[in-house]
Amino acid sequence: MSKRLHRRDSEREQQIELNFLERVAKRIPKETWVLKPLGDLYTRCGEFEKGLQVDLNLTQLCPQEPEVWYNLGCSFALLERTADAIVALQKAVEFGYTDAEYMRKDEDLATIRNQPEFERLVRGLEGDGE
Repeated sequence: MSKRLHRRDSEREQQIELNFLERVAKRIPKETWVLKPLGDLYTRCGEFEKGLQVDLNLTQLCPQEPEVWYNLGCSFALLERTADAIVALQKAVEFGYTDAEYMRKDEDLATIRNQPEFERLVRGLEGDGE
């Protein structure tokens, strides 16, 4: 199979999964086991605004879950909302997120990686903070 055909099949599969999760989320809008993969899939499909809305909803449903705040930070970064991304990542760390190495290489955070606040946050996780 050519790369182009494989990509189309993958995109079609993602669209089927997205349609399914959207329908389930409409029926049970507060179920995090539906919203978490839906938000992730929106991001993988490049629908960053929709992913952001899901992530904001998840912070209300799971207000102390570090990965939820981390994902919110990623959504803000993908939309180039630097200050909001940093605040969300700080919340993630406050609630227990610890993977500085992943933060340094996560492509979703590429737009904020050069920010001094981001560098301070990561250094703090690595134990080299101020």
